[in-house]
Amino acid sequence: MRTSDVADRTSTPTGWDEEYDLVVLGAGAAGMTAALVSAIQGLRTLLIEKSDQIGGTTAYSSGTVWIPNNPQQAGLGMTGDAEAALTYLDALVAGRRADRALREAFIAAGPEMLLYLEKHTDVRFQVYRYQPDYRQELPGATQGGRSLEPLPFDGRRLGKDFDRVRWPIPELMLFGGMMVTRGEAARLLRIGRSVDSLLLGAGLCARYVSDRMGYKRGTRLVLGNALAARLFKTLLDRRVPIWFNGTTRRLLAEGGRACGLIVLRDGTEVRVGAARGIVLAGGGFPASPELRERYLPKPVAQYTCAFAGCVGETLRLAQEIGASLGPPGEDNALWFPSSIATRKDGSTAVYPHIVLDRSKPGLAAVNSAGRRFVNEAVSYHEFTRAMYRSHRSVPSIPAWLVCGRRFIWKYGLGMIRPLTPVLKPFVDKGYLHRGDTLEELARRIGVDAAGLVATIRAHNEYARTGIDADFGKGGNAYDRATGDPEHAPNPCLGPIEKPPFYAVAVLPTPLGTSLGLLTDVHAQVLDGSGRPIPGLYACGNDQHSVVAGEYPGAGAELGFGMVFGYLAAMHAAGTEGMREPAIVGVQGGHTR
Repeated sequence: MRTSDVADRTSTPTGWDEEYDLVVLGAGAAGMTAALVSAIQGLRTLLIEKSDQIGGTTAYSSGTVWIPNNPQQAGLGMTGDAEAALTYLDALVAGRRADRALREAFIAAGPEMLLYLEKHTDVRFQVYRYQPDYRQELPGATQGGRSLEPLPFDGRRLGKDFDRVRWPIPELMLFGGMMVTRGEAARLLRIGRSVDSLLLGAGLCARYVSDRMGYKRGTRLVLGNALAARLFKTLLDRRVPIWFNGTTRRLLAEGGRACGLIVLRDGTEVRVGAARGIVLAGGGFPASPELRERYLPKPVAQYTCAFAGCVGETLRLAQEIGASLGPPGEDNALWFPSSIATRKDGSTAVYPHIVLDRSKPGLAAVNSAGRRFVNEAVSYHEFTRAMYRSHRSVPSIPAWLVCGRRFIWKYGLGMIRPLTPVLKPFVDKGYLHRGDTLEELARRIGVDAAGLVATIRAHNEYARTGIDADFGKGGNAYDRATGDPEHAPNPCLGPIEKPPFYAVAVLPTPLGTSLGLLTDVHAQVLDGSGRPIPGLYACGNDQHSVVAGEYPGAGAELGFGMVFGYLAAMHAAGTEGMREPAIVGVQGGHTR
């Protein structure tokens, strides 16, 4: 961008149609946190959402937040985690360009943010006792306590605004509209062998049947839907203005300070003043084909699990007034391996293979040579990275998840749920591939037959001994946490030996992007010379990755987003640390 262009953008005179102290763009977890904290601190706050629902990609997610040294760790006998967490993050980003001060700010402010939300809002979490960090080989990694999940939320409390909460990914719900947590899903798999599981299933189904008498889906919200709904409920209670279907055309600045924006609302351009600043929380660019082509590795991902509105518009708006993107990383994204299918209505289903199948005993991931290329139980981010690294020498995109019939019956495979009696419909649609022998399966999926046979032979021997001599699957706490604890000798290794054999293709899909706007420790956006642009903040995936595109543990993406959303609002309010809000009451003029 030419300097004269930036000058033109920053010399716009004021004269506002509406005026606020802080304006937040984007109603995901990061943006709603910023808006909520701003309002509690007494600022006149406006939240602008480009769609007609709240939640963004958060609504599709697990809703987990990764917050080291959090208050609930004390109940697990863990104290003084800050130093260990910093050691872990330092090791994670070693050799990569990442400002250590931002990691320090995150670790310091994370517990503060949680306490603040618990005191002033309806947002509640419970700690995962056993949820190991993703990179167990690094110093400072823990086996639990840093990840927290949102408590379930009763959507009926939202009244008519319940429909404003974006639905989860349909394939992750039961019966077309019932949500369950990961822990509940594991318990339900034992429904034929456990009274506890039977009672859980009966209770969930009874609630769902009751809900469907008056609602389009179940009102018991968990995971990311629960987190989004809890934030939304508190925003409504405080009557924070929310503009849905608002399109921001331009950011405005005077004297180098971001001071307002032009928003298209109900077909009319509205000039909105922002006396304390603007927070960008648009979710990055995982849904933009153009920006994926420009910044993501080849072959470029064609699908995403992220909200379709995350197309990088807020990044462009910031750059127009002088903001700077961070340095490109290895792949500029945070990844899921996903399988793809076409729904009955013709839309595309993108199913993320997170922990329900890849790490279970009796599955192997292979490339076109029929060879394994990764420990299948690694995090979704590292699994996808391994696909790209392998692809440099052997075609590995798509990769194939290979298993037997018993595996699918017990654990499911992608969109195929456990206990599915008939697999032919999935085969007929081309989602699942079948072979009576490994050689036949290899021909059907286009991989080397001799390579596949040799790979499965070796894999079965590893299953017998319990030791994966190639990739160490099941050899660390993270692997074992996502395997089958009832399977021995290795909870992640089981034989693939009884026909028929099956396979499903997985592709790299960005769940978010890590290339974003450079910021300081207050989430202030930096210009090309590294100086803060007064009044301009970024959080969530609009902020350049604090850990250089690495993924430390479950909930890290949301954890970083919410903490820096909190820091942005506190800085805009002129507040250092957690203090009592200047005005605790509600705001007037709630516009929706």
